[in-house]
Amino acid sequence: MTPSDAQRVIIVAIGCNALIAVAKFVAAVVTGSSAMLAEGFHSLVDTGNELVLLLGIRRSKRAANEWHPFGYGKALYFWAFIVALLFFAFGGGVSIYHGVIGLVDPTPLSDPFWNYVVLGVAAIFEGYSWWVSQRTISSTKRENESLWQAVQRSSDASVLTVFVEDCAALVGIAVAALGVFLSHFFTNPYIDPAASVLIGVVMVAAAFVLARKCGALLVGESIDHVQVTELRRLISAEPAVEAVGRLLTMQMGTNNVLLTAAVRFQRSLNLDDVASAIERIETSIHSRYPAIKHLFFESASLKDRSSVHLHNIGE
Repeated sequence: MTPSDAQRVIIVAIGCNALIAVAKFVAAVVTGSSAMLAEGFHSLVDTGNELVLLLGIRRSKRAANEWHPFGYGKALYFWAFIVALLFFAFGGGVSIYHGVIGLVDPTPLSDPFWNYVVLGVAAIFEGYSWWVSQRTISSTKRENESLWQAVQRSSDASVLTVFVEDCAALVGIAVAALGVFLSHFFTNPYIDPAASVLIGVVMVAAAFVLARKCGALLVGESIDHVQVTELRRLISAEPAVEAVGRLLTMQMGTNNVLLTAAVRFQRSLNLDDVASAIERIETSIHSRYPAIKHLFFESASLKDRSSVHLHNIGE
């Protein structure tokens, strides 16, 4: 998944959510629907969040320097975590608040026609945004892997955030439509604000999912065990390698992984032989996992004298 793919997903989402937010607020004013007002805040928060993500992508692209030798890739995880907090506070919190106010002092709804029109249009735009984000994530799926498994494995916080927000938005639209319909069908003004509270709960749940994933990436999440097992196999396949110890990995950003490998080489090798073996391993790993940008070998050879070989792949 390239940075341009992520930016395209976010720009599509911004355009869709901005238009939807305006339409929902207008419908909420005309009809007095608390659920529609909650949905308006939902789309407004989504729009702001995606602008924050663009900032995160821009910050994460800064080149490595003396103070940040591994680059700024984790900046995206930081800003995505901020998005999760905003989603929780301004999305879920405001929706729940307005729902509670509506339950305390319910207002009878007027003609729901425009609510249905706006929600229908919103479902189309949100559905398109969701389709773009899920297609981007699906392009990284492995054989026999579900979409949710691909989402959990993803290191691209920007696309992941848009996907989760769009899922929450589609659920929110369904809840709002059901709330408006049942409120009019049963002539019960309490159902619509109750739907607003439920929309807020959905947003809080989505915020929790985002915060958990982005927090894990921010503090140093490893690549998954399938990839670690494959890396061990690749290194072990080198004839000069006698044994492979622990492999440590860390996501340093989107398509940016750090790998340290404890390797014991054959004792009969000299320094030049070890250096050649390391180059072959590096080439093998880079061809299979181009996201591994930093490769560190802790090698034991030459009568158990330990040496550390540090490689930045591609440099």
